Amino acid sequence: MKNLLKALKRCAVAGAAALAVISLQPVSAATAAPAPVVGGTRAAQGEFPFMVRLSMGCGGALYTQQIVLTAAHCVSGSGNNTSITATAGVVDLQSTSGRVQVRSTKVLQAPGYNGTGKDWALIKLAQPINLPTLKIATTSQYNTGDFTVAGWGAAREGGAQQRYMLKATVPFVSDAVCRSYDQYEGLVSSEEICAGFEEGGVDTCQGDSGGPMFRKDNAGAWVQVGIVSWGIGCARPDAPGVYTEVSTFASAIASAASTL
Repeated sequence: MKNLLKALKRCAVAGAAALAVISLQPVSAATAAPAPVVGGTRAAQGEFPFMVRLSMGCGGALYTQQIVLTAAHCVSGSGNNTSITATAGVVDLQSTSGRVQVRSTKVLQAPGYNGTGKDWALIKLAQPINLPTLKIATTSQYNTGDFTVAGWGAAREGGAQQRYMLKATVPFVSDAVCRSYDQYEGLVSSEEICAGFEEGGVDTCQGDSGGPMFRKDNAGAWVQVGIVSWGIGCARPDAPGVYTEVSTFASAIASAASTL
């Protein structure tokens, strides 16, 4: 099962054809879904200022102005790393107006990550990006309802990554229902959240891996509850997206960030 899940990650690294569905979570690379944020619409400039595009073909969000939170499967281990470029400040990746690009200096992959669960990582940037950050959920109170996903991943299963950021809304799927679907028995219930429509049609896809899944908190502010991780194809019926449950790792993420 572990090897299968690795094949289904929604990362679009060089040489990978599939893109993670726009739902910020990495979807099965072998079976990418339609549209970057399959079934999504174009985000407005400045709508999600915390969104980051990473040069290896993943998404992420500004945890602090100098640290990006993304998926563990998007990086290869921890340590000094100057090979990643983070792009922020734009919806159109080809626009130069307001676009900020900063190189990485260090990467910290979740301790104990082995391809199943614990799918989070931090990337420290060479300098701060002066844009709003996305706070993360520290309790499970927001791990239900409707979530927003966004990214530049494939707009259709097997498609290419996109120039413009797309966004979509996906509903929470309980662990019991998620595990009942074919090839989802490997869901790590204590570390992952499922979201998507039973009939499919809307999802994240290859290239969306590492991006955030978020919703409004009780004060009306955005809070990140998930990280695009994996799925079976993109936007298929009975095949929701699977996201890293951020609240489970909130303390570990904060501790790791303090060491960078």
